[in-house]
Amino acid sequence: MEKYEAVIGLEVHVQLKTNTKMFTRIPYHYGEAPNTLVDEVVLALPGTLPVLNKAAILKTIEVGSVFGCKIARKTKWDRKNYFYPDAPKNYQISQYDQPLCAGGFVEIELEGPARNIQGKHRKVALNRIHLEEDVGKLTHFTDESWIDYNRAGTPLIEIVSEPDMHSSAEAFAYLKSLEMHLKFIGASDCDMEKGQMRCDANVSIRPVGANYLGTKVELKNLNSISGVCNGIEHEIKRQIAMVEAGERIEQETRRWDAEKNESTSMRSKEDAHDYRYFTDPDLCPIVLSEELIAEQVAKIPELPFAKQERYLHDLQLPYTITSVICFEKPLSDFFEKAMSVYPKNPQAIANWIANDLLREMSNGTSSWEQLKITPPMIAELVQLIDDQILSKQSAKEVFLEMYTSGQSPKQIVKDKGLEMKVDRDALRKLCEEVVAEFPKPVAEFRAGKEKAINVLKGQMMKKTQGKAPVDVIEQLLLEVLKS
Repeated sequence: MEKYEAVIGLEVHVQLKTNTKMFTRIPYHYGEAPNTLVDEVVLALPGTLPVLNKAAILKTIEVGSVFGCKIARKTKWDRKNYFYPDAPKNYQISQYDQPLCAGGFVEIELEGPARNIQGKHRKVALNRIHLEEDVGKLTHFTDESWIDYNRAGTPLIEIVSEPDMHSSAEAFAYLKSLEMHLKFIGASDCDMEKGQMRCDANVSIRPVGANYLGTKVELKNLNSISGVCNGIEHEIKRQIAMVEAGERIEQETRRWDAEKNESTSMRSKEDAHDYRYFTDPDLCPIVLSEELIAEQVAKIPELPFAKQERYLHDLQLPYTITSVICFEKPLSDFFEKAMSVYPKNPQAIANWIANDLLREMSNGTSSWEQLKITPPMIAELVQLIDDQILSKQSAKEVFLEMYTSGQSPKQIVKDKGLEMKVDRDALRKLCEEVVAEFPKPVAEFRAGKEKAINVLKGQMMKKTQGKAPVDVIEQLLLEVLKS
């Protein structure tokens, strides 16, 4: 590997979340009975004509804006001709020489030196994003193949990168960034298991320091992000071995077999002229106004990496917490709403959301739609702790009750009698009792082992049943120990 550099470009197909298909009013939902989401347009029956889905155009404008693309003011549709059973028309309606989005980049974060340290960011250049229709799904058996046209005609964007990545780690970060941003703006669910995001990789190698591109090989059947990385790693090694053996690399398409961890040749790589592209005569060109584009751009929320930078610097949140709450919109929205109610302690609010809330949700007991706990309730819980009305230990109990019942923390504290009582004279007497009862940790503390005070604090919490502020207990213990 020291002698060679890999050059990688990815072609990522993403299904857009729209109510209907690209050129007909038929809906699409994953998991429906085969061939039930079809009509005469999907099946390409004679005499049918396509009708454009405006929502797909608008979503593509948003996607292009997120990734810094130049949005075309005029674009058109082309027929990509090929014969294969998954395309009922024997062509696919796509965009060839006038894509809706051109150029742009995808910001990626590479893995840091440690899991709790921010990694290096860089921008991977894009070539284009164009809109097209999806094809059906073929399922192959030993002696027959089945086809399901439910997916055929679904709005599909193809995000084409430049050959601007040089390792499987960069490809991984690129796909995770795509997935994160597309889900964040609601453009797609990007579930690779459901075929909502699919990836082909173009891989070549060249001597380190060279400025030309080697012969590329396209990898298909990469059904997961880890599968993409494994396939790229294997292909890099395969090409290096061929070059070292004096063999010539052919431009071809290869099929990746994840179970066998190997690829096999499918066909020689097609060029654009093989598809005989021509302008679709049934669809008019699209002309976009500046006002329409501006309207869609205005809908884009603050994006994850920008949000993370703001949380890191303005709110002083740790990287580990921002990496959790910034990259999913429901989480960041929940945090923002809680912060708007009680902005004095963002770190405590973020900790409750990133740790306790997500832990309970991961147990499968709730989804965002079913959640009984609300952002103002989290804000109220933190304020009760800050105001020394509720101890941190009792707050755990209150949180679980909030989560299951939907009651406010104030009501739970009142009903359970959890309000802390601060009588400094009475607490000092209890501290004196604890110091007398536990001479060993007292001696250790006075000998310089400062952590020994935690044993005494624990005993105090038992005596007060967690109803006294920990900081007050620690202060009084220190007074007694040093007296």
